Amino acid sequence: MFVQAGAQGAYAYDERGRRYIDYIMGYGPLLFGHTHPALVTDLDALATNGWMWGTTHPQEIRLAERIRGYLPAMERLRFATTGTEAVMGAIRVARASTRRSTIVKFAGNYHGHSDLALFDAGASAHTDDAVRSGIPRGVTQDVIVARYNDLDDLDAKVRGREGEVAAILVEPIVGNMGYVTPVPGFLAGLRARADRYGALLMFDEVITWLRLGLHGASALVGVTPDLVTVGKILGGGAPIAAFGGRAEVMAELAPDGRVFTGGTHAGNPFAVGMAHRVLDLLESHPQYYAQMESLAAQLADGIRALFAERSLPYAVVQHASIVDFKFRAGEPNRNFDDALRADKQLYRRYYEAMFARGILLPPSQNEVMFLSVAHGQGDVEATLVAIGESLDEIFTS
Repeated sequence: MFVQAGAQGAYAYDERGRRYIDYIMGYGPLLFGHTHPALVTDLDALATNGWMWGTTHPQEIRLAERIRGYLPAMERLRFATTGTEAVMGAIRVARASTRRSTIVKFAGNYHGHSDLALFDAGASAHTDDAVRSGIPRGVTQDVIVARYNDLDDLDAKVRGREGEVAAILVEPIVGNMGYVTPVPGFLAGLRARADRYGALLMFDEVITWLRLGLHGASALVGVTPDLVTVGKILGGGAPIAAFGGRAEVMAELAPDGRVFTGGTHAGNPFAVGMAHRVLDLLESHPQYYAQMESLAAQLADGIRALFAERSLPYAVVQHASIVDFKFRAGEPNRNFDDALRADKQLYRRYYEAMFARGILLPPSQNEVMFLSVAHGQGDVEATLVAIGESLDEIFTS
C-alpha cells in the first residue's frame, strides 16, 4: 500500500523520500498540482479572522456571484463542505420541489457516498449488492438505476413510474467508469424526459467543472440542467462544494422554504478564500487549459503508439487534461457494462509495474489519469518510457 508523506508540484513522495509522478491529483481537483505558490503562499491571511464561523460573510456572497457567472443554471446556490453533501442537498430540494421521492441515476456514475448515491456506483465502489454494502433495502426502493447512454433502457426502467420521479441525476461526462462521454442525443433525451415526467434534471459536475473549463461540462454538452453540484476542485482541493439551480426550486430551502440543509463548515472563510484564489488563478492564466490539454494529447498519442507497436487492441481516450484507457479490446467505454468487462487483474499488474517505475496511478481501473499545470514535458516522456516497459513486462511474463 502506498503511504504518502509529501507532495510538490506534479510529484508525490513516500515515507522513504521516493518520488512518483502523480496522475491521481487528488482524484481530479488539483488542477495546479500540489502546493502551487499562488494557493499556499500566506495561508495565514485566510485564517487571521478565523476559519470557521457558521455565519454568512461577504466573501461567501461574492464567491456565489462568481460561480453563477460561470454556471448560469445556478441562479441560486447553497454551499456545502463535500460533493457528497452537495448531492444530498440537491436531491432533498428536488424531492421537496416536485413532492416526489424517486431518483433516477445511472450505473457507474459516482455521486458521493450517501446511501442513495452509492447504490450501483462507479469508481472503486462495490455496491451492486445493496445489503452487503450497508445500504438499506428501503433506500433502493426510491432509486431507479438505468444504463448510461441508453435511452431505451431508461424508458424500460421508468415505465409506469414516470409520475414518481423527482429528478434524473447524471454525470454529464463520466469520470468514474473510465472516461465516458455522452452519445449524441443522450443528454438532450434526459432533458426531454425530465420535462415530460415533471421532474428535474440534475448535473453532477464535481469532476467536470473547472477541470474541463470555467463553464464546465454544461456548456460543452449544450443542455441546461435544473440543478448542478460542484465540489472540491473549486477550492483547489480544500473542502468546499455547492449545489444550486433554478431560483424557484432553490426557494424550497430554509429559511424561505421548509427544506433544511446544514453544515457548520459550509462556506467557511478559509475554504471560500481558497476558492477565490483558484478562480483568480484561472482567470489570470487562461493559457493553463491549453497547456494541460497539449500535454495530455502528447501522452495519449504516445500511449496509442505504444499499443500499436505491440498490436494491443486498447482504445485511448483523451479530453482536456484527462487521459484514460482500459484493458478491454474495442471501442472506448460507453456504459458501466463496458467498464466491468475490462481486465482487472491485468490492470493490477500494470499498476504495480508502473508504481515500481515511479508512476502513481489510481488503484482502480475505473478511475482516470489527471494532468495538471505542474506536469511538464519531461514527466510525459518519463511516463511513456515507464508505460512501454510495463507493457513489455506484463505481456511477456
